[in-house]
Amino acid sequence: MSLVESPAGQSPVPHFQPCCAPPAEDHASASVPALRGHVDVLLPMRHAGVRSVRVAFEVVGAANAPVVLVAGGISAHRHVVASTQFPEAGWANDLVGPGRALDPARRRILAFDYIGADGTLDAPIDPADQADAIRGLLDALDIDALHAVVGYSYGALVGLQLAVRHPRRVRKLVAVSGAHRPHPYAAAWRALQRKAVDLGQLQCADGQGLSLARQFAMLSYRTPEEFEQRFDAAPELVHGRVRVAAEDYLDAVGARYVGRTPATAFRRLSESIDLHRVDPAQVRIPTVVVAVEGDRLVPLSDAVALVEGLGTLGKLRLLRSRYGHDAFLKEPDRMDAILSAALRANGGAP
Repeated sequence: MSLVESPAGQSPVPHFQPCCAPPAEDHASASVPALRGHVDVLLPMRHAGVRSVRVAFEVVGAANAPVVLVAGGISAHRHVVASTQFPEAGWANDLVGPGRALDPARRRILAFDYIGADGTLDAPIDPADQADAIRGLLDALDIDALHAVVGYSYGALVGLQLAVRHPRRVRKLVAVSGAHRPHPYAAAWRALQRKAVDLGQLQCADGQGLSLARQFAMLSYRTPEEFEQRFDAAPELVHGRVRVAAEDYLDAVGARYVGRTPATAFRRLSESIDLHRVDPAQVRIPTVVVAVEGDRLVPLSDAVALVEGLGTLGKLRLLRSRYGHDAFLKEPDRMDAILSAALRANGGAP
């Protein structure tokens, strides 16, 4: 059963039906149909038994266009880009739009909320579970096969799992800043972040623990070069204590994250990254692997190993950026150029 969720003030429509509205003036993507909805899926999870889960989705784009699933990091969600129906900025607003590789006039952009993202599922969540949830979503929406999956970070892991587990449901994969396994250094970073959450909970300060975890995460997402450029200033003495230039930024990042993310969701999705494993040889669809030089979470050596394991189906693109793991969000023009070439290859739409 697919339930379409109408914008506030309208009654929901109990079937998959595009919602059309006049184009908005402030975002050209708003001139194409957009809708939200959810489907309930009985999901045999790898580590938590059979669970009934709700998969919330959003789709924007021309009704008969090729469908591209866009999936981001563990903080991403179903709202990728602004539209008339849902005018708030999406998490990938600068990557989707007229003239872009992800142009809703030419491709139908599908996204979903990760299983566990609402914090109600307190159980181990494997990226393979996310792939199985996608299969259930495609079945409910009567989508035989995706034209492509564009996955960033955690989304790249989910895309790899989908390619292995349900290869007939996706024709092409673009895996950005994600590999076939978690690097031990990155896993150690995430383990420390989860310990910060645990410590906050022990002290009845859940928000402070989660905020600190997010601040640790930002240091792993970005690079020393960026911090040198942005925060190369003398420290200040505040109430007799030293405060360095980056602390205001980190505090703000942590506060924003606490305001929108349940601690349970952070923990379980962080763990999910470390549960990820695929054999590259089992990925049997054309795959473009995008690596970022200086990414400390997904080093170039892992991207190369993934491409080597993919054989003739794999291609590697290298992006040099001072933004490290977050380059796919901070370098939209350069990322769009890579996506344009990747989605055109092997008979892709222009």
